[in-house]
Amino acid sequence: MALGTMTWGGDTDAEEAASQLVAFVDAGGTLVDTADIYGDGESERVLGSLLGDLVPRDDVVLATKAVARRDDGPFGGGASRGALLTALDGSLKRLGTDHIDLWQLHAWDDCVPLAETLSALEYAVTSGKVRYVGVSNYAGWQLATAAADASALAPIVSTQVEYSLLERGVDREVVPAAEHHGIGLLPWAPLGRGVLTGKYRTGTPADSRGANSAYAGYVEHHRTDRAARIVQAVATAADGLGTSPLAVALAWVRDRPGVVAPVVGARDTGQLTGSLTAEEITLPPAIRSALDDVSAIEVGYPERWPR
Repeated sequence: MALGTMTWGGDTDAEEAASQLVAFVDAGGTLVDTADIYGDGESERVLGSLLGDLVPRDDVVLATKAVARRDDGPFGGGASRGALLTALDGSLKRLGTDHIDLWQLHAWDDCVPLAETLSALEYAVTSGKVRYVGVSNYAGWQLATAAADASALAPIVSTQVEYSLLERGVDREVVPAAEHHGIGLLPWAPLGRGVLTGKYRTGTPADSRGANSAYAGYVEHHRTDRAARIVQAVATAADGLGTSPLAVALAWVRDRPGVVAPVVGARDTGQLTGSLTAEEITLPPAIRSALDDVSAIEVGYPERWPR
């Protein structure tokens, strides 16, 4: 598992973030993911304040992202060379470190030539400020193009995408592209934005994201009739295995081909600890097959050819 920090510096204060980070590292976790846009930079600041004193910097694989952040300066965002290198310096300062282990492009930028973007990634790596580079939210053709054109000095090593039993669109082209180019998958929202935990089966809990006006639309995206059928199947599997729906859903995506680590965020340390128990779960082939079937998406021409 990877630890997601999107709410740090906002809904998750520094004290709770510290508790989560310690619990994660103590459980053997290493990859911690943030972005310069999370909390307008507060997520990076909170994480940076915890590295060194609370958790040794070298004990974590530190990942962050650029491109999506916007401000009023001349290099106010996007994937241009100027914007990216300015964003990199900002992230390094907020994180209080001299290098980032995995620097990711948060989104594709149609307004900038890909060669310019990739040249910035190469500079970031050769300068020593970045160890590895990846992308996020890229379509299959975008991922394949970036992978093919990237410098040998700064190859694309990962792609972070929404991937869960409720969101399997990446199975059409992103997953095959990643497999072909040897790129690891980092699924975000592996719990279907919280829906796969089963907490929304009978309503909207007052302390859930679905009850928060800032996140209600984010959760509602997966509250559909199809989702209800999948959630029921997950709950049935969890009952049979004597575990939680959360653990079943995470174990399913963790073991998908090409997946390196699902990125899990948590409201509190207790919820995070519950997510980490998924590491102990192995889904029997019959249950995995049933979950595959109930969540299957239509894949036709040209992805499935010949047929």
